[in-house]
Amino acid sequence: MAAPFRFANDFIRWRKTARRFGRRRVRLAAIAVWVMPLTLGAVFLALFGAANPVIDYWLSLIDLLKLLDLIQFTRSAFWLFVLVGVWAFLRPRVPRLVRRIPRAAAVNAQAEKTVTTIEDILFGKAAILRALIVFNLLFALQTGLDATYLWGGAALPDGLSYASYAHRGAYTLIVTALLAAGFVLAALRPGSETAADPLIRRLVYAWVAQNIMLVISSILRLDLYIGIYALTYWRVAAFVWMGLVVSGLALIIARIALGKSIEWLLSANLLTLSLTLYAGCFINFAALIANYNVDRSFEMTGQGIPLDAWYVRSLGPGAFPALDRFLDHQSRTAAVNNPVVRELAGRRGSDEGWYRTLQQNWRAWSFRDWRLLGYLDSKGPFVVPHRIEPYLPGR
Repeated sequence: MAAPFRFANDFIRWRKTARRFGRRRVRLAAIAVWVMPLTLGAVFLALFGAANPVIDYWLSLIDLLKLLDLIQFTRSAFWLFVLVGVWAFLRPRVPRLVRRIPRAAAVNAQAEKTVTTIEDILFGKAAILRALIVFNLLFALQTGLDATYLWGGAALPDGLSYASYAHRGAYTLIVTALLAAGFVLAALRPGSETAADPLIRRLVYAWVAQNIMLVISSILRLDLYIGIYALTYWRVAAFVWMGLVVSGLALIIARIALGKSIEWLLSANLLTLSLTLYAGCFINFAALIANYNVDRSFEMTGQGIPLDAWYVRSLGPGAFPALDRFLDHQSRTAAVNNPVVRELAGRRGSDEGWYRTLQQNWRAWSFRDWRLLGYLDSKGPFVVPHRIEPYLPGR
């Protein structure tokens, strides 16, 4: 019964003998210390492949199934079976039952010690150092590609457009930056051995700086995409979210440099979030989106994409001034005979009537609505071509 396991036992004994005599050997710890860096590195590489069509194209050239075809598992399993069977005859040895009980206790003690050692190896200082080196190299590749194609304006490979390059990475790279921030917080806990190492701290500073550049590149990607496909509420929210991610990464650097606690970092991020929400209360996002889309539409500038006037109308009363500029411009061109424009003008009149009726209730008063009513009064009543259903929010 013990013969099939003789080879594994002798292999372990050979390693112990080699260690005792100081001979060179392949240490399992030297291999295990790369498990975490390579695993997380593969995750980041997959995210970069999803975000960057150039990296995705490079990854598509790697045929893993072709590499597996070179490995014949059946032949390897056969020769391993032969080796185990032959080894029992090369070193015939009958185990002594007397030594089994104390040896089992020693094996259990060694196993408990091995558990702690494996944890230290996989997530210790050496593993984190190697992980930071691998991550910095991967992020430098992504940053270099963005500097070449996004900032430098170099020609993309055949079949790729700047719209696809910009849109694919806008949100995926934010996930990458958040994962990187989580790793930094877990690896450099206050008072840990890794947090006190100057080389690891420098690598963390470099990596977080690259993450900030990554988020800035995501902001530029989203700006390019909005320049092609217009502005929406979700894209404004994406800008705000990316700004919060940049501030969070900067606060992580400040925490490491100043030696602050995790509670300080959480408080600083909550303060940043509160200030962002407070500042957002004073911004008329509906008017901001409407003005942006109208002023950069094809009808107003002769370039870009046609205005999605129905989406602008769905933004609510805050879009009235932008829609008025659009309709005034269209009335001076042949587009006034367009049935879509005429229907939009009719709905604009009914929307204003619904809004004025709503504002007759004193509970609906606000400073922003007061200013909008002053604008509508200065424009005079809007002429409605025919009766159209009243405006309903969200339509």
